[in-house]
Amino acid sequence: MRILVFGASGLLGKYLLREWKGDELVGLSSKDADIRDPQAVRWAVQANRPDWIILSAAYTDVDGCETNPDLAFAVNFTGAVDVARAAAEYQSRLLFVSTDYVFDGEKSTPYEVDDPRNPQTVYGRSKAQAEIEISRILPASCIVRTAWLFGTGGKCFPDTILKLSASRPFIEVVDDQRGCPTYARDLARAIVELCRRGASGIVHATNAGDCTWFEFASEIVRESGLPADVGPTTTEKFPRPAKRPKYSVLSSESLLPYAEMPDWRSALRKYLIERLSS
Repeated sequence: MRILVFGASGLLGKYLLREWKGDELVGLSSKDADIRDPQAVRWAVQANRPDWIILSAAYTDVDGCETNPDLAFAVNFTGAVDVARAAAEYQSRLLFVSTDYVFDGEKSTPYEVDDPRNPQTVYGRSKAQAEIEISRILPASCIVRTAWLFGTGGKCFPDTILKLSASRPFIEVVDDQRGCPTYARDLARAIVELCRRGASGIVHATNAGDCTWFEFASEIVRESGLPADVGPTTTEKFPRPAKRPKYSVLSSESLLPYAEMPDWRSALRKYLIERLSS
């Protein structure tokens, strides 16, 4: 297969380029092809004629999206639609990476793929609208929702906690937001399988299990052996521009016919080993 990745310089994109074996892969960063430029997108697809396009390029700064809604929609909605139209023109399959933020976080049981979208943030709205329009343009597209992404080579929660723990004896982390940590390497491997098996529709892909940010931070500190203590706190004590979902656990049922991702604790241990060796 020929694979074209938009967003190759991002956290997930880097893992896709490293983990994808046995196929012809081309990775483009925003400098190579800015998805806000429909002509640049069209040229990239025309030049490569891929069997699959992976769209992992996005403006993922959730708080930044609140203060820059025009940029958020230009990248996450309009740019994504540009890619979908080019894919349709050149008969390429499209896998679009989306987010748990398309939901409102008000459930108390895992979100299923057919639960109604009700985004509460600019970021969530931009991705939700992209999902809808991509599905209209390309009914056979694959939309992969993920959450709490972490890995080496980019900004992520474990990296922040490790740096804070190395310099502070005590850190507070919110304990009233629950979700699914996702190791970018495991997600990349799942995406490979989804494409090879011809997946379509919406798929939820995260590491197995769920936790709060406090529980995640506690495990990070424990596994790393740092001496810092981690204490629980509330969302209200750490106000942010964008509203965080209280509960955004994604059900893995839709992924199981294609791939299985390990428990987040196991994934965290692998990340820590990778981080030490990188």
